[in-house]
Amino acid sequence: MFDFLLDKKQIKLRDEVRELVKWVPRQMILDMDQDKLQFPKEFLAEAGRRNLMGCRYPVQWGGRGLDWVSTCMVMEEVGVLGYIFACVFGVGAELVCDAIVLHGADDLKERYVKPLLAGEMFAAECLTEPRGGSDFFGTTTQAVPDGDHYLLTGQKRFIVGAEGADYFLVYARTDPQAKPHQGLTCFVVDKGPGVSVEYLYGLMGCRGGGAGRVVFREARVPKANIVGRLNGALEVFNTMMIPERLGTAAMTIGAARPALEVATAYTTRRKAFGQPINQFQGVSFQVAQAATLLDASRAMAYATARAVDAGVAMDRVRRLVSQTKKFVTESCQQAARHAMQVMGGIGYTNVFPVERIVRDLQLASIWTGTNEVMSMITAHEWYGEYAELKNSGSRRDHEMDAQCAGDKEEKVYE
Repeated sequence: MFDFLLDKKQIKLRDEVRELVKWVPRQMILDMDQDKLQFPKEFLAEAGRRNLMGCRYPVQWGGRGLDWVSTCMVMEEVGVLGYIFACVFGVGAELVCDAIVLHGADDLKERYVKPLLAGEMFAAECLTEPRGGSDFFGTTTQAVPDGDHYLLTGQKRFIVGAEGADYFLVYARTDPQAKPHQGLTCFVVDKGPGVSVEYLYGLMGCRGGGAGRVVFREARVPKANIVGRLNGALEVFNTMMIPERLGTAAMTIGAARPALEVATAYTTRRKAFGQPINQFQGVSFQVAQAATLLDASRAMAYATARAVDAGVAMDRVRRLVSQTKKFVTESCQQAARHAMQVMGGIGYTNVFPVERIVRDLQLASIWTGTNEVMSMITAHEWYGEYAELKNSGSRRDHEMDAQCAGDKEEKVYE
């Protein structure tokens, strides 16, 4: 943790989160990884009781009125429990709450945000469908008006928290004739008649989060449960990209930290050829690289958090968040692999938690937008920024700083 980036209030909050982390029973972690516990309601209830969820939301709705730097710190510290703990924590307290707080009516905040942040209700976000994940605007789930309600029909899958959620944030098509990105609406949908979880996935890692397929069969949703405006889901989705991807980056750092710490302790104690193995550069250099990757990831995540807090324009923030999510998740995955490698065969067993951490972290580059999508967004936004810089005339033309820059015959582009 970069303590020097935090003020006294944030450090106090960090210590509170660390107390929550110490409170979690070891058996809960083991039972979740073995799928004996499908959803950690007890953990989320305790986090809510300690007022640790949604710290950047207004106090009026159960938050603490803090900022994104504070949120990154909280997500990193929760992540050290295991990636899935941060996933279920973030899905409700960050993703779902963010949409309702930023775009929902006060009635929705009162009914859904306050009890969720208090740990009295649980929520999940429904984006991915059986026919598409990254193609968000290809959503086929339909919502048809029926008096004061909509009838919602469709399916969503890979929904983290589906098993334990009391309600869902659901995107559905409300205008089939409109362009794909102009005909979607975001709803809060209670679990009840017409809503069922019909499949729980067997996952490589991140078990115990109740990831499932949610089916809607003409589920009746009050029009009052629209988040934002009718056919305005794009506006909600655009702001949701920040908590989805920046939050993912921060919690991935926390989830990788224990792997480095366990490997550091092991290589200090384990001996070979008459000396501790951390005396061999083949070992210590990998530990050093893992530490460097985590620090670089942390620096990037917190710099991006500062940009969001400063109100940097959305197109610029979209690039920063996207490249942060990609760089951090891949760096943390590599750091965990370094940790496993220096421990040798024992690191590949369940005698140490490193093998679980490696499994869990594989999700980081897949969910909340694959890293390939992050590269696509980063490239698109960067080329746009470059064009603006070039046209502004405020920057030096670096192309001319070459000995033969004037040899136009050699600059062939077609």
